Amino acid sequence: MKAMRVMLADDHALFRAGIRSLLLAIEGVEIVGEARDGHEALRMVAECKPDVLLLDVALPELNGIEVAERLRDTPGTRVLILSMFANEEYVLRSLRAGAAGYLLKDSTVVELEAALRSVADGGSYLSPAVSGHVLAAYTRRVGEEGGGAEPVLTPRQREVLQLIAEGHGTKEIAARLCLSAKTVETHRAQLMDRLGIHDVAGLVRYAIRAGIVSADEV
Repeated sequence: MKAMRVMLADDHALFRAGIRSLLLAIEGVEIVGEARDGHEALRMVAECKPDVLLLDVALPELNGIEVAERLRDTPGTRVLILSMFANEEYVLRSLRAGAAGYLLKDSTVVELEAALRSVADGGSYLSPAVSGHVLAAYTRRVGEEGGGAEPVLTPRQREVLQLIAEGHGTKEIAARLCLSAKTVETHRAQLMDRLGIHDVAGLVRYAIRAGIVSADEV
């Protein structure tokens, strides 16, 4: 039987070590890489070509939902979001971004294996703790939006917003994204204009409400 190629993306080294040990105990699973942030995850997926990317939703610099969205059309790799948040907004945004599954971090080993096999086989998986009411809400929203409206912000704007909410200054954001400081300031101004928000504190509050960052990260 062909091994299931799995890649991990989580910014906590001890948590990665724990998940790694659990995965190694599952028959037929091969760990092909580990990433610590969203940008590294994107680079390593291109290099390692995993069957399943086990992806933390709260990654720094580029969160898991943004990573999933950018990998939506990547052939051969399916995304299983791993999160401590049962928040409906996180789950819905993950599904809309193209994730095939959403697994809570307090799930059992049996659930982890079931989720991985389901996603690797082309199916989907939601933790039982979130599945019922979230699927109902997702169906309702898709119906109301006629298949899903375009996101309010562009991927770059959401990326800049996440870094602002994480407390990074203009120069640091520019260096991380290989942009000029002037371009970052332009993105900040466009964010404020589009969202009708006129201070950084307001941008942070919006980022938390929208599930771009968690309250624990700011």
